[in-house]
Amino acid sequence: MKAGHKQWIGLAVLVLPVLLISVDLHVLSYALPFISASLAPSSSQLLWIIDIYPFVLAGLLLPMGTLGDRIGRRRLLMAGAAAFGAASAIAAFSTDAGILIATRALLGVGGATLMPSTLSLIRNMFPDDGRRRVAISIWTAAFAGGAMLGPLMGGALLEHFRWGAVFLVNLPVMALLLVLAPLLLPESRDPRPGRFDVLSVALSLAAILPAIYGVQHIAQDGFGPLPVLAIAAGLALGVAFVRRQRALLEPMLDVRLFGSRAFSAAIGTNTLGVFAMVGSSLFTTQYLQMVMGARPFVAGLYALPAAGMAMLAAALAPVLVRRVRPGLVVCAGLLISATGFALLARLDTGGQALTLIAGIMLMAGGVTIALTVSSDLIIAAAPPDRAGSVAGLSQVATEFGGALGISLLGSIGAAVYRGHLAGTGAPAQALDTLGAALEVARRLPQPAGDALADAAREAFTQGQHYAMIAAAAGLYLMAVPAPILLWSIRRADQPERRSGQHATR
Repeated sequence: MKAGHKQWIGLAVLVLPVLLISVDLHVLSYALPFISASLAPSSSQLLWIIDIYPFVLAGLLLPMGTLGDRIGRRRLLMAGAAAFGAASAIAAFSTDAGILIATRALLGVGGATLMPSTLSLIRNMFPDDGRRRVAISIWTAAFAGGAMLGPLMGGALLEHFRWGAVFLVNLPVMALLLVLAPLLLPESRDPRPGRFDVLSVALSLAAILPAIYGVQHIAQDGFGPLPVLAIAAGLALGVAFVRRQRALLEPMLDVRLFGSRAFSAAIGTNTLGVFAMVGSSLFTTQYLQMVMGARPFVAGLYALPAAGMAMLAAALAPVLVRRVRPGLVVCAGLLISATGFALLARLDTGGQALTLIAGIMLMAGGVTIALTVSSDLIIAAAPPDRAGSVAGLSQVATEFGGALGISLLGSIGAAVYRGHLAGTGAPAQALDTLGAALEVARRLPQPAGDALADAAREAFTQGQHYAMIAAAAGLYLMAVPAPILLWSIRRADQPERRSGQHATR
C-alpha cells in the first residue's frame, strides 16, 4: 500500500511534537539564570530542575513505546500531548522551585509518550521502504533542526519575555496536535498484545534510571562512589531485564533483534551520533557566549547554518541509499562529522567565527546523515505490530548518547580546564567552570581580573580542544567497521531487499 496525501499531511502533524521536544531539550539552559533569580532554588533544587526531565523521559521511553502498541499509538500520542501542554502551562507560572520540579517531571512523562508514538506511527503509515525512508528523514531533520534552533529560540524569547515564555510556546503546538491527530493520523496497535508484564516494566525502569543518573552526575561532579554504584546497579538490572525477555513467550522487547549485527550497529550509530552532537553543544554554546562574548540571541544565530545543513543532509540521505549501500552512507556521514569535530578542535581564544560555523555545519550534516539511515534501519527491523517498543528502544539509545556525550566529553574538558588553570595560580573558586572563573575575575581589581579571565578562556579552549579530538576519534573508529557490520543491508533500488527483513538477516 502506497502513502497518499493524507499520510504526508499526517507526517507534518507528527513532526510538530518532535521539533518541539528537541527545542525543549536545549532551550532550558538559557533560562536557568532567570529561573534562579526568580525562584531562588537551592543548589539541590536547581540540579533537579535540570535533571528530572531527562531522567523521567529516559526511564519511560521503553514502557511507553510498549504501551502504545497495546492501547493504540495515536491514543497515547494525544494523551501525551495533553499532559505535555498542561505541564507546560503550570511550569510557565511556577511560583517556587518545587512546583517547577514536579511539572518538569510531568513534561518528561509527556515527552516519553510523544517520541516513540511518532516513530511507530510512521512505521505503520508508510509500509513502503522508500516512502518510509523519506518520512524518517523528515522526522530526523525536525529533531536535528530543533536541536540547532533551540538556542536561537531561547535567546530570542528571553531577550523580550520572562523565563516562563520558554514553556508557553509549547501550548499552541500541543493544541494543534490534539485537533489534527484524530483527523489525519490512523490508529494502530498490536492486535495480539499478550499479557502485560509488570516486572519487565519495573526492571526496565530500574535499569535505565540509575544508569542515566550515574552518567549525568559523573559529568557534573566527577567520579565518585555513588554515581559509579548507580551505573553498576543499572547494568546489573539491565542484564536481568534481558534474561527475563529471553525467557518470556511474549516479551516486552524482542532482544533477539540484537543478534543481528546490522541492528546492533544501527543502535550504536544512533547512540554515538547523539553523543557527539550533544557533547559538542556543551562547548560551543559556552565558547560563543564566554569566549567570543556573543549575546544569547546572537549565539543562537550561529546555529542557523548548521540547522540548514542538518535539514539538507536529512533530505539527501534517502537519495543516497538508493544508489549506495546504507553502510557506506553511514560511514560517510560519520567521517564528515568527525572532520567537523577536527575543525572545532582548532578553535582558540581569538574567536574564529568561520571555523566554528564550518565545524558545526559539518558535524550537524554528517551526524544527521548517519542518524537518518540508522533510524530507518532500526524501525524497519520491527514488525508493524511491535513498532512502539522498538521505537522506544531507539529513543532510549538517543538519551544514553546525549548523557554520555555530556559526561565523557564534559569530563575531558573539565579535567584539562582545571589542570591548565591550576598551573596559573588561579584561586580555587575559578577552577570549577569558565563561568565561575569569569565571575571571580569581575570581582578582582585590575589588571589581575583581566589576567584571570584570559587564563580561564585559554584553559577552556584547551579543554575544548581535547574533547573535540576525543569525539572525532570516536566517530572515526565507528566509521571503520560500519560498512562491514551493515554490509548485509542492500541498496534501496535492489529488489531483493524487503521491508522488515533486512535488519534481521
